[in-house]
Amino acid sequence: MHQRLRDIIEMNAFGVCTYIGEKFNIASSKIRMYFIYLSFLTFGSPVIIYFFIAFWMNVKEYIFIGRRNPLWHK
Repeated sequence: MHQRLRDIIEMNAFGVCTYIGEKFNIASSKIRMYFIYLSFLTFGSPVIIYFFIAFWMNVKEYIFIGRRNPLWHK
């Protein structure tokens, strides 16, 4: 039940913490914890970084899809 809830939240929350965890081989739960602590200490400024990374991940995915299938983008 806990894992299913985590998966739903992660899918709806852009998957940034999981992406960073996989890149640096760190548990995503620790990244989430540090992100929450930093957000409280710096009055929410890491939220801007979070949204920037989520935007970049989304753009990168569209670019990758476009390169794989040139017929989609003429």
